[in-house]
Amino acid sequence: MAELLELDAEVLQSHLTNLMGRLATFTDGSTERILDAGSGPGTGTLALADHFPRATVTAVDTSAPMLHRLVKRALAHGVADRIRTLEVDLDGPWPRGEPFDLVWAAAFLHHLKDPDRALRHAFYSLRPRGLLAVTEMDFFPRFLPEDAGIGRPGLEARLHAATNTVPPPDWTGHLLRAGFALEARRPVTIDLPPPPAPAVHRYAQACLTRLYQHAATEPEDLAALDTLLRGDGPLNIANRDDLTVRTTRTTWVARRP
Repeated sequence: MAELLELDAEVLQSHLTNLMGRLATFTDGSTERILDAGSGPGTGTLALADHFPRATVTAVDTSAPMLHRLVKRALAHGVADRIRTLEVDLDGPWPRGEPFDLVWAAAFLHHLKDPDRALRHAFYSLRPRGLLAVTEMDFFPRFLPEDAGIGRPGLEARLHAATNTVPPPDWTGHLLRAGFALEARRPVTIDLPPPPAPAVHRYAQACLTRLYQHAATEPEDLAALDTLLRGDGPLNIANRDDLTVRTTRTTWVARRP
């Protein structure tokens, strides 16, 4: 999972950079304490440290290996002196201390048992006028053309339909119930055309492998996907020059009044 998250950040780096720039327009210039809730291996943590150079970023996750990976990346990135890590389950009490100026929660809330309780904790973790940014992937990235050259057309769409049975979350009402004032809700469509960068091949391989492991679909489709992932020749994901990256991300920016 850590490798997939890092590939996601590498392939969609321009999106993350633009998102940080838009987020900065909502701040009041005093962003010195940031909490990255559910940091994983630190793709958001490092982006926050880059974009807010005066800030100390506290990265919180339940996984010690993820946090260890984050620390190594922060050292390589030259920002380790501004990164603090905490191994905490945010389904329980949140870290106490001086309030934060910004809480960042990327692809995190939907993993929690009680997101509403977590949002209340986020609310009280912020100073007055502090910001919460929540971002979610609306659907898993898609890479293949309609006709992938093997099996029936529409292979990837069927695989997604068999896997993504739950609609993407809409956190608007949850944020309002927690006491936040909604500043913005912004969906962004990402469409990177071919030819693919080398990282796109690895990203597609990782994403489609997860689909292969979890999709409950027709044996014919799984056989076609197996050929795409493991076969030889031009159909293999690693050799294709027609891969795209298509997905949508939605970001909510909310303020503690």
